[in-house]
Amino acid sequence: MENLFDLTGKVAVVTGASSGLGADAALAYAKSGADVALLARRVEKLNEVKTEIEKTGRKVIAVGCDVTDEESVKTAMKTVFDTFGQIDILLNNAGIAVRGGVDSMTVEDWDKSFDTNVKGIFLASKYVVPHMKEKGYGKIVNIASVNAIVADKFDVFIRHSYNSSKAAVVGLTRGMAASYARYGITVNAIGPALFESEMTSGTLFKSEEFLNKYNALNPAGRPGSRGELNGTVLYLSSDASSYVQGQFIIVDGGGALV
Repeated sequence: MENLFDLTGKVAVVTGASSGLGADAALAYAKSGADVALLARRVEKLNEVKTEIEKTGRKVIAVGCDVTDEESVKTAMKTVFDTFGQIDILLNNAGIAVRGGVDSMTVEDWDKSFDTNVKGIFLASKYVVPHMKEKGYGKIVNIASVNAIVADKFDVFIRHSYNSSKAAVVGLTRGMAASYARYGITVNAIGPALFESEMTSGTLFKSEEFLNKYNALNPAGRPGSRGELNGTVLYLSSDASSYVQGQFIIVDGGGALV
């Protein structure tokens, strides 16, 4: 049977690739045959991921990029095109989670969430979509969150700007999907629940009380483990999902069901 998940000959760009789910996805792309461009602000961390990917034998570059800054994104994408000559897959993974409710957070923190989580996807896509349209092929995967549709249930971890910015990612995904399907481009979103990463290990995973409550409310009884998001990422990035468009796939152990 044809391997629908084979990415040989493809070039994947991963934003927020310096750690966590982004780094895991980048390695999964390489193991599936793709060459990879790693984008993030922390180049030293990117180089660590780059070293791991080089062990697979795939070509990989690390490019410093701030997804909230248009010139930075434009320059980074030019570097990718100059190196590989193509971009077939764009994983918009860069994101932040700022704590606070609308009655307590600052405007600056609110804007920071939307600049990274939504504007970052807009800018990265802005400099990739024209190429994909010309080529007649592209796979764009946006990392949203289960919290786009499920509110945080514990006061200690209220994150209203995170909830709303991730909901905006789903809306942007649907709009892009409808507009670009005719060009052979699929655009879909993933909604992870709690996974241990650099962003969560210093906050959510440090609270035994929170973890106990989370596990009690989640049908799987646990957070996601490292690598458990990769299957969904590869599915939406490969020809296995050639007729899947504008979808929001939640990866949460069933948490959104309760």
